[in-house]
Amino acid sequence: MPNTSVDTVICGAGIAGISAAFHLAVKYGVRDVVLVDELPPLSLTSDKSTECYRNWWPGPGDAMVSLMNRSIDILEQVARETGNVINMNRRGYLFATADPARIPDFRQAAEEAASLGAGPVRVHAGQPGDLPYVPAPGHGFEGQPTGSDLILDQRLIREHFPYLPEETLALVHPRRCGWFSAHQLGMYMLERARERGVRLLQARVEGVDVVGGRVEAIHLQSAAGPQTIATRRFVIAAGPLTKGVAGMIGVELPMHFEFHAKIAFPDHLGIVRRDAPLVIWTDPQFLPWTQDEQDELAESDETKWLLDKFPSGVHMRPEGPADSPILLSLWTYHTEPVEPVFPPIYDPYYPEIVMRGLMTLIPGLKAYIGHIPKLTVDGGYYAKTQENRLLVGPLPVEGAYVIGALSGYGLMSSPAAGELLAAHVTDSTLPRYAPAFALERYQDPEYQKLLENWGATGQL
Repeated sequence: MPNTSVDTVICGAGIAGISAAFHLAVKYGVRDVVLVDELPPLSLTSDKSTECYRNWWPGPGDAMVSLMNRSIDILEQVARETGNVINMNRRGYLFATADPARIPDFRQAAEEAASLGAGPVRVHAGQPGDLPYVPAPGHGFEGQPTGSDLILDQRLIREHFPYLPEETLALVHPRRCGWFSAHQLGMYMLERARERGVRLLQARVEGVDVVGGRVEAIHLQSAAGPQTIATRRFVIAAGPLTKGVAGMIGVELPMHFEFHAKIAFPDHLGIVRRDAPLVIWTDPQFLPWTQDEQDELAESDETKWLLDKFPSGVHMRPEGPADSPILLSLWTYHTEPVEPVFPPIYDPYYPEIVMRGLMTLIPGLKAYIGHIPKLTVDGGYYAKTQENRLLVGPLPVEGAYVIGALSGYGLMSSPAAGELLAAHVTDSTLPRYAPAFALERYQDPEYQKLLENWGATGQL
């Protein structure tokens, strides 16, 4: 592309940038849009996701639930229009505990989510008058309940989830949750956007001209050499690089970064049912080492930390079609901020730690001790704000916008986040939740007070 002028330049062809381009072109009819990325679409962090979605979020306020409900509405619309090319299901998330002290927390979380718009709570305690528990199907998303099921009946737990530990006392099963194909969603939106005139340019943003307080031009570097694109609208959708790109226009964004990895391995013994939901163990745990292993680990300062108590949150789900043996699992036990580096640096103990943690959640996996299946590891960076809520909207430089800090929920939030960004860019009517995600929220004294005592962030 020679030096030229366009309506809107979007920096970043991950799922956020693609969604923004899709909504600008398809919903609002903005035809002169250029997506710029030096990498192939969806390849920096979007393809490292576990591809899950949920409308199960804590407060304060209902902004996150409202945003996610809208995002899921869009996902379901895409699924219907395409014959479910995105392979969307509604298996739900399944939070499990063996700690009786956690049961009131489960009930409170379910009631809070219900009050914020996630749907009603159904309690299954083995009592007369309990509503019947309706299991989630392995495929499809139509005709399923919303809200959540709080399961306290041990008979139901063993009947429907026999792979969980026998000591499991309670489950909460949020239902407007599941997963879908990130690649299929991204490519669907990209192709629809390109049909409406969006162009994809493989290049790196090297600088931005700001004249009189507003964006004037974007400087690029590509295999064809340096280029300059004149534009009055610049959208930063650069994932873990967003903060650096914003710095090019003199804007400091309140973001930090965490590295999160996942493993994939074949459950060739078929220990986990292929129709299982995403399952999360909510109790802290010590890893199940043998006595000999404990003695060996204790001998070295490098490894004795592996004997410490690990936090809650190990989770897993089946991946692929019914005949696939693959399981995906994540467990983030280090959440300290880091600076993104590419390629990422992995904890060498991570695969072993996750597999051991999974053995607490799924005891049958202990059959793999001593001969753990060949597994793969990948991961990416969560770009996060302090309270783990995204940034979508205008920046202090006129004509500049951001869609970022999508944390670990970028795939699930991107349909609604892209729609919100496009509404900002086109000066269209904004949804009620828009102020909750604008950069200006940090200038609100009441919001600053909320931040001082912010509780749960919704991160698994």
